[in-house]
Amino acid sequence: YILIKIMLIVRNLSSASAAITRIHRLKYFRHYPTKVILPDGSSITIRYHEPRQIIKLPLDISTLSEAEAKARLERRRPKTKVKEQQEDVAHFDARKYLNLIKKK
Repeated sequence: YILIKIMLIVRNLSSASAAITRIHRLKYFRHYPTKVILPDGSSITIRYHEPRQIIKLPLDISTLSEAEAKARLERRRPKTKVKEQQEDVAHFDARKYLNLIKKK
């Protein structure tokens, strides 16, 4: 009974209680090192459950100036593609030029 109480006391302590250092578990779920880019441009490294290299957090457009917000929205819009006109393929007919060949 005393042993069970001691185990419960130990279990209440979190294995990840110190967030500044590494997780102090012998077995833990697979996490992948991932860079998180914050809206101000700074970056931190976290552990993420999916294998990704970069996660970019969204920028709050209401904090930008009107010109910057407009430029950012313009970059989001799909660009219009210039349609190329296909030229008619010239058909070559060799029979037209038979009269120009000298016969021996």
